[in-house]
Amino acid sequence: MLSLRLARGAHPLVLLRRLLVAAAAAGVGFLLLCTLGYAVAHPKSTGQSLVRLVWCAVPLAAVVQFAVAVARTDPATRPRDGLDAAGLGPVRLSVLAAASTAISCTLGSVFALLLYKVLRGDIGGPLSGSARRLLDGQVHLPWGAALTLLGLLPALAAGACVLALHPRREAAARVQQPPAAEPLEGAEEAESAEAPAEGPQAPPPAPAPGPVPRPVYAGLPWGIAIIAVGLALEAYVGHGPAPDPDRLISLPGGTDGASPGVLGGWLLASLGLVLAGPGLTHWCGVLLAAGRPGAVRLLAGRILQDAATRIGRPLGVLCAVASGALAAAELYGAAWDSSGPRPFGPLTGLGAALVMACVTATAITAALDSRQNRTGTTAALHRLGIPASMLRGAAILRTGVLLAVLTPLTWAIAELVTLPMSR
Repeated sequence: MLSLRLARGAHPLVLLRRLLVAAAAAGVGFLLLCTLGYAVAHPKSTGQSLVRLVWCAVPLAAVVQFAVAVARTDPATRPRDGLDAAGLGPVRLSVLAAASTAISCTLGSVFALLLYKVLRGDIGGPLSGSARRLLDGQVHLPWGAALTLLGLLPALAAGACVLALHPRREAAARVQQPPAAEPLEGAEEAESAEAPAEGPQAPPPAPAPGPVPRPVYAGLPWGIAIIAVGLALEAYVGHGPAPDPDRLISLPGGTDGASPGVLGGWLLASLGLVLAGPGLTHWCGVLLAAGRPGAVRLLAGRILQDAATRIGRPLGVLCAVASGALAAAELYGAAWDSSGPRPFGPLTGLGAALVMACVTATAITAALDSRQNRTGTTAALHRLGIPASMLRGAAILRTGVLLAVLTPLTWAIAELVTLPMSR
């Protein structure tokens, strides 16, 4: 009930983000229902049904990431003064964000179910039965399996929100003196009475060293290594026949159309890009601030270094998805014939568009969240007399440097991925 009240009084931009989450959840729910309908209508095509189900996992993960990013930027779930006294501490706020996310995903899943039933012809409407053949409307859809698949996304999104927004208490960060170091009652006065007034005072004990912060660029070497392993795996298993347009997911390197080695190489290269995202963003800021930078270049570099952890991972995911899209377009481009069968069906295109839209929206949401966290710094710069044009110039410079670094890297990885399979 509290989640619904907060949603009713939220800012229009916040409501728009939640509406986008519901729309993305509707897309994933529709894909899952289409997969279930195909499996029920073709009980002997176990392999194709499994491939369709695995393909639905990619949009599912993209929507979960987008839902977590939206929940992180929701002002209603941020800690505020006085909320602890009302029983809404950080833990309760994370649960509240998870409940709001689950409600948005559930609304999208319900809409997907209604649309799917209408297109199959099970429910009357203006579009009733328009896609009956495509959606296997001749078979009965089991309600138990349908509700289980539709409840998967709200549960995963809510659990991911709880894990991502739960406050992390670092016990090592709290410097606590041992009980032996604490003076007893009256011991301080007795010691000061016995010690001479002119004598040198003993220096206070040095505080215990806190935990060493993990640098944001620590994942860059691992990301590069995993990318190299993925490309090597692609080169090793990528000697196979040309893609078969009749397959749902047709890749060279295997007679079944979907080689596990090729898929593993793609996944490893994508994982390497995701891990290297924060490090690449950090070093872009370091290069901007290197040498004797001016005010705009120094400001842009420092902001990139500070926001590397927040925006680096979504940028890495966006680069990985864009690299996969470029590789798929180049790989299947030679097999695309307008007069023959198409290598991509409508549901495959819907899933790809959903993934690209979700990762792009996640990157934009992370950038807006980073900007919101710099509100105090921006206000302080305005009080110091920094003109707004300088801040806009720094933002344009940051965007340009990220595009100049990440765009060629994404294109190069896409080319290297498809090189062994295009021979």
